[in-house]
Amino acid sequence: MAALNGIRVLDFGHFIAGPLAAQLLADNGAEVIRIDRPGARDEPRDAYLQRSKRRLALDLKDPRDARTARELSDTADVVIENFRSGVLDRLGFSADSLRESNPALVYASIPGFAAADRRAQIPGWEGVIAAATGNCRVRAGEAPAEWDMTVPTYPSLPLASNFAAILTATAIVGALVDRMSTGVGSRIEVPLFDATFELIGGAGAYSARRGYRAEDPLIANGSGTYECADGHYVQFNPIGATMRFLTWFLDAADRSSWIAEGFGVSSSYVDDPGLAAVLRARLTDLFLTRAAQEWEDLGRTAGVPLCRIRTADEWRETEHARVSGQVVEMDGTWQAGSPIHLSATPTVAPRAAVAEDRAIQFSSPPNPDRGIRGKPLRETRVVDLTQILAGPSAGRMLAEYGADVIKINAPQRPVEAHGVVNRGKSSILLDLQRSDGQALLWELIQQADVLTQNFPEGTAESYGFGYRHVHARHPGLVYVSVSCFGYHGPWSRGRGYEVQGQAVTGIMERTGRGGRPAVLGPYNPLDYGTGAMAALAAVLGIFHATRTGDGQHVSTSLAHVGTFHQATMLVPGADAAAEVAGRGALGLSELQRFYRASDGWFFLGVSESQRDALERAIGGVPNDALFASRPAAEWVDTLVEAGMGAHAVVRLPELFDDPYVFSSGLRLEQESNEIGTVTMPGPVVTVNGERLAPGSVANAPGSDARAVLASIGREDELARLETAWVVQSEALPRGWPAGT
Repeated sequence: MAALNGIRVLDFGHFIAGPLAAQLLADNGAEVIRIDRPGARDEPRDAYLQRSKRRLALDLKDPRDARTARELSDTADVVIENFRSGVLDRLGFSADSLRESNPALVYASIPGFAAADRRAQIPGWEGVIAAATGNCRVRAGEAPAEWDMTVPTYPSLPLASNFAAILTATAIVGALVDRMSTGVGSRIEVPLFDATFELIGGAGAYSARRGYRAEDPLIANGSGTYECADGHYVQFNPIGATMRFLTWFLDAADRSSWIAEGFGVSSSYVDDPGLAAVLRARLTDLFLTRAAQEWEDLGRTAGVPLCRIRTADEWRETEHARVSGQVVEMDGTWQAGSPIHLSATPTVAPRAAVAEDRAIQFSSPPNPDRGIRGKPLRETRVVDLTQILAGPSAGRMLAEYGADVIKINAPQRPVEAHGVVNRGKSSILLDLQRSDGQALLWELIQQADVLTQNFPEGTAESYGFGYRHVHARHPGLVYVSVSCFGYHGPWSRGRGYEVQGQAVTGIMERTGRGGRPAVLGPYNPLDYGTGAMAALAAVLGIFHATRTGDGQHVSTSLAHVGTFHQATMLVPGADAAAEVAGRGALGLSELQRFYRASDGWFFLGVSESQRDALERAIGGVPNDALFASRPAAEWVDTLVEAGMGAHAVVRLPELFDDPYVFSSGLRLEQESNEIGTVTMPGPVVTVNGERLAPGSVANAPGSDARAVLASIGREDELARLETAWVVQSEALPRGWPAGT
């Protein structure tokens, strides 16, 4: 039985974010009733967005249809809408009015901009949000040599909508968990603008002392995109705490002699700054000696992050994508599958939406499981073993929902982005290769409700705390796994990072189309998207465990999320309308694109039905010459006053000085004991009018060792454990990068 069996969702959404959030719930067993506008025609992407839903066409301005919709809302557990703030209120479907007759209702809004934002009435087109959040730049180091970095690039993926959908689905399931103990629903708001701050992540983190620092190109240890003998490309990313991946690769490629020249020793690059360029030149020549597939096979055998760059169509054809369920067959075509895998509550097999379903049953209002003793996240303990960005971000999100998260890292190792992704957690440095360290871990697990890990498949098992080991001793625990390619299928043991996930699923090819494949920028959509998806999987597991007492194994991966981000484009027939790929893409059409004004760039977002009104407002047909005649701010004011979507392109440093960002909590400032005041993106979800709590500042990794040991009655053993090299509590590694 799926996790959300028995939950009814009313989907008032349109375009992507609302229907996508509802579809994530439908995948997990919810009965989703889609309310269509009468006469609305399906587009190709609706084969994905509306699948597994029941559908009903209702005109909310018609009293009879409005009454039907109201009666349905009285029987619903969840209502989802993504209109501009106030639109449904004016039609009599405000959160307050619906919850007055159905107090158990969870009401989720996904507007473009928050009701409290001065831009609340600006249509939240994807390009408008991209301009407003700076998500329209080429990633550092990925542009052609002649590229003008002041020119924006239209995002090839609907990232604001996708992130908002994941975060909304997570908040809804969290509210359902909370409802079990309170009997009362919640009011959730996740604007597209706000949701993008989850995508920004560490790119928006900096110290007040130094200020914003632009990101560096992805070139460490020879990382990069390389052309191969057959004209195809590979993505090689041998990063990490040590040089092991580069060493393993050189051994496998019969270039061990390079190690003797210093290429496999990190200190060599400090002593000779020019060595990095020499390594890249040599790798460029080396990769030209074999076909891309040969290099991928070699990399997978050697255990290094190296893979062939594919198109989305090529990814859809791979055995791994199909066996792992990342793409599924429906009505004779292959499309994106579920982005998460749950062992005890599997996602439902996708099916075509019912074109018109008048057989929907009207029943009494939902009666939450008041008899079951609830366990909201504020009473949930999480043991977090994950590293880098994706896994730790999931734990940080669970902490924002009130979970007590204990973060475990290895001693004597740098902890990437600790200050950002481990905010709100208790941190301890524990050596899990030592028996005493494993014994401490088991004590922590016995008190936990959730465990998160992102080791390659087989590694946790080799330590003795794989899922089957943990489940045998603690059957009620939710075990969350995060990986690059997924825990099922022939690539399950493969290693990789953000760029490998982008490379295999077609994102890099789409981003660089018309030239060399390129990493999608400027932020990390797979790392932070996978973190959000893992949090959703965890909360689904918690919901099921709260209902039944049973734990399970839930998982997701960078590749799953890479597929998810392109899901509306993978449906046959959808590509033609969505192809704006490439670094030179400015938009979908003359009505949806970036334009250069006299002093900078702005995005215009207008529907075809507004064309005449647009031409009256601007005094002509939209074109480059016309818009170059006035400053961007003037054009934006003119367009917004006329009811159009428009926004000037905002750079990241400006974004964090925005009045709404500053006052609403999207800009979070905390005091670190390492570097003083730090700025970073804050929580993005609002529940019952309050933004989720960010949690305490993440001080140096390992700062909470004594408190963590005290939680299992072992505080007095800290000195002994440190002497035995099991725990590290002094001379701690940095939680912020050097130079921050």
